[in-house]
Amino acid sequence: LNEILPSSELAGRLINRAPFYWSGGLGTLIRKSSDEIKKDFMWDFFVYTNSPATSQYDVANYASWLDSWRFSQLFPGDNFLDGGWSEDSYEEHAAVMRWALSTESNGAFNLRTPALAKYTRDTVGELMGLYIADNITLDELSIRVTEGWTKITADEGKLNQLDIYRAALGLDSQTTVEKCRLHREEMDFIDPSVCLEAEDKTTLIIIILSSIVGAGILILVSYFSYKRYKSYQAIKRAHEQLMENTLNEATKALRTLDYPLHLVRADEFIQDGELMRHEVMRNTHRLTVLDNLPDVDAFVGAGKQVVFFSHQWTSFKLPDPSNSQYKIMVQAVKELANKNGWDPSLRDVFVWVDYSCIPQANASVQNLAIRSLAVYASSATYFVIVAPEVNHADEEHVCDLDTYQRRMWCRAEQVCHSMRNGTSGMFLAVSQKKDDGTPGDIKFNPVKSDFFLESLHVFNGELTCCRFEHKGMESCDRQSLVVPILGLYGELFRAAYEGVKGGDADMSTVEAFLREIEKHQEDVFPRTFQRVMWRKNKRVMEEVLLFGDLIDRMRARIKTGTMFVVQERGAGTESTKSTEFIRHGANDFVRHGSQPSEPEVPSAEFVRHGNGVEKPKGDAFTDEYESGI
Repeated sequence: LNEILPSSELAGRLINRAPFYWSGGLGTLIRKSSDEIKKDFMWDFFVYTNSPATSQYDVANYASWLDSWRFSQLFPGDNFLDGGWSEDSYEEHAAVMRWALSTESNGAFNLRTPALAKYTRDTVGELMGLYIADNITLDELSIRVTEGWTKITADEGKLNQLDIYRAALGLDSQTTVEKCRLHREEMDFIDPSVCLEAEDKTTLIIIILSSIVGAGILILVSYFSYKRYKSYQAIKRAHEQLMENTLNEATKALRTLDYPLHLVRADEFIQDGELMRHEVMRNTHRLTVLDNLPDVDAFVGAGKQVVFFSHQWTSFKLPDPSNSQYKIMVQAVKELANKNGWDPSLRDVFVWVDYSCIPQANASVQNLAIRSLAVYASSATYFVIVAPEVNHADEEHVCDLDTYQRRMWCRAEQVCHSMRNGTSGMFLAVSQKKDDGTPGDIKFNPVKSDFFLESLHVFNGELTCCRFEHKGMESCDRQSLVVPILGLYGELFRAAYEGVKGGDADMSTVEAFLREIEKHQEDVFPRTFQRVMWRKNKRVMEEVLLFGDLIDRMRARIKTGTMFVVQERGAGTESTKSTEFIRHGANDFVRHGSQPSEPEVPSAEFVRHGNGVEKPKGDAFTDEYESGI
């Protein structure tokens, strides 16, 4: 049935949707009280007249008494054209029937309409005859039919007809309130007091219900307002706790190692012939491991040189597939050895380079090492930027000093070193490509004193994770650098605020850093950033908290003397136990502790990682202190 005549949108709104459309004044049905033989005869007749072979022909025949009340009888319309209909006649008929069978029309059970014969036969039939005989116009026909129908309705009584019609459909009569709302004129004509009384009752009920609903709404609003306030307070407390924890973590980050410092001895680094993966170095016990900051300070204090190599990766999976940067690193180590008169054996020189010294296979452990990046970079005695002209293996562009300076991680390493040590131990190793694509002669020079100005804007740097819109990731690498960079700034600001303890440190570079930060604070330490993520295959852009007001909070902590300080557990030199953070030495800059000219050797016994061989007391940092894990 729904395929023949779809359900109307008006269904259930006091109007019945008929199962057929009456268009020609003829309707047929089988009376329930008829004899069975008559019912069977009429049923066979209906089946015959409605079979596709018969009905599609009959509805298109001018002499037919059947109407095309099925879409299958109407379209595509070949049966009408074959039956002699003109194109215009068919289109007009199809348009009317399409409307009549649509959900927008309001067909009814016309056979059950009270006084149906008066409406159709006596009014429409008579007037249609006059119209066909050209005795009246179409407009006159419409007006007189309307007037005739209105008179019949008035004579029969609209409300009486409505009750009879609804009863024929098996529906109850409308309530007094419904009749007053829908048929007020007829109700007032019968008895004006009925609707007035109903309105009074309705008004009273509405007032009572409105009061109850209003009170309920007020209670709900108060309840949800209270819950929202409590939720806001909880979020505010959680935010405050997060900020305080971040400040504590940032302060702690410079005084503890979340992951030990791993170094490669320079002579072995040169012998390898290429950058070696961390796990390979670890499994062959060729990494020197310093577990805590007292060990690091004592290691450097014993005359060991740590060269930190900062470079950009020239492919997505390998740091240096062409081996060009490695060759520059080797030359740089030799240049430093010649410049400083180090032992040619290079057994007291150690190298830090990310691919060899940070775990590559385990993401969780790798993140711990990244959190210690500030300490790694600031612990180095020399910092070398390696940026030769090299073709990127996966992209069609050249990697050089300009692309290096645009990388966020490269900027971060520079800042981590220069904020703690200044720029006096920083060098730049570059070279131009030869015609065959290999690096040319190395240019190895100290960086200029203002070199840090651009790299200070760490968070404006480019990231691979952002380029790939963090697909398969939960966060951006920018977020992992907040803690170490915040800790460095706190120590820098503290040094400037408290003044130089010892009197022989040069604070000019510290002040230069702080002036640049103050001038561009919102750029150097962005409060938020726009992060693009992919969730459920949908691209989402969101504003994410980065520093927020952490810089202002850090300053306030330092000014009020409430800066949270963690002393790392374990034995160390007196220098590492000091709470003064100014280095008294060649660099005259902020350092883990004040460095005496002749550092004491820690009293603890140092153990070689991997073979359990103990070193004698007083000889912790001899040439034999190479450890592996």
